[in-house]
Amino acid sequence: MDKQCLTVMIADDSIANLRAAKNALADAYEVFTVPSAAKMFDLLTRNKPRLILLDIEMPDMDGYETIKLLKDNPDTREIPVIFLTGKNDPENELKGLTLGAIDYISKPFMPQLLLRRVQLHLTVEDQKRVMEEQSLSLQRQSAELRDFNNSLQKMVEEKTGRILELQNAILNTVADLVESRDADTGGHIERTQRHLKILIAGLENLALYREQTSTWDIALMLQSSQLHDVGKIAIPNHILNKPGRLTPGEFEEMKGHVSIGVKIIERIEAETSDCKFLQYAKILTGSHHEKWDGSGYPLALAGEEIPLPGRLMAIADVYDALISKRPYKKPFSHKEAVGVILQERGRHFDPVLTDVFEQFADQFCF
Repeated sequence: MDKQCLTVMIADDSIANLRAAKNALADAYEVFTVPSAAKMFDLLTRNKPRLILLDIEMPDMDGYETIKLLKDNPDTREIPVIFLTGKNDPENELKGLTLGAIDYISKPFMPQLLLRRVQLHLTVEDQKRVMEEQSLSLQRQSAELRDFNNSLQKMVEEKTGRILELQNAILNTVADLVESRDADTGGHIERTQRHLKILIAGLENLALYREQTSTWDIALMLQSSQLHDVGKIAIPNHILNKPGRLTPGEFEEMKGHVSIGVKIIERIEAETSDCKFLQYAKILTGSHHEKWDGSGYPLALAGEEIPLPGRLMAIADVYDALISKRPYKKPFSHKEAVGVILQERGRHFDPVLTDVFEQFADQFCF
């Protein structure tokens, strides 16, 4: 389809955000940018886009007020709306979804991920439209065909709901992008995020490393942990999905995903002034394969040279690798995985954190 027929409208009071979003989408879509809700409503009288990317925090009229007006108008209520926001909390997500938004995209965003998210939603909308047309046609036929159509429509709605639920997690697109290339790590990012949360809660419960953890934005750190394997997007498929153990040379190339991930995050940092989220992401990405005894990579850091978030992420990452199935091994049981972690106390892992893991290990089993 000609991209002139695929229009996307972006409303944001930040010229930099408008420019970045337009650059990300311009090759695939006809993009209209406006700096305010008022300008958007004026443009909507002449152009009806396939999808609207709407900033929440705008002067005069914010995103919540704007979507209410869109949904109250019969001419615009069917246009899908995705919120662009720096607000990363469930309460604001729920509010936007309740008002009719189909998704949230956190700022600052990766251009490739923004494009992927928009493409996915437009594909879903196309599927829904096709199904609706088929439904109308089938309803004019026999009762059996109408029943079939109703079942099919329900299936589509359930599938759409699952997709939206998956996408509504902050930065979940990153997880999709990385894990879609690695056939054996489905759910790894979500699970390691959960494991990391348990370990941090354990530190707080035991009042360990309090001086460091008291300065953390834990919610932001947990969200940023989803980027820890982002560098795998650049690892060749024949290595990433090899049905067996890697050769030494292949393993060296696989290890490069850490440095690649750091560089990706640094490129994003260069385009934004709000870098706290990315600072957490870069620490986790760059240090989660370091080892307490200095034998890790990419910098061979040892002991407390390794940032505390990286030492925590190392335990969460290795535990999940142990309990996960690989072409060359069966998944370890929870008990076996715990045993391996404890054996690596003082070698791979920070001894203090290993003891925390042991005390709260039962929470890892789900």
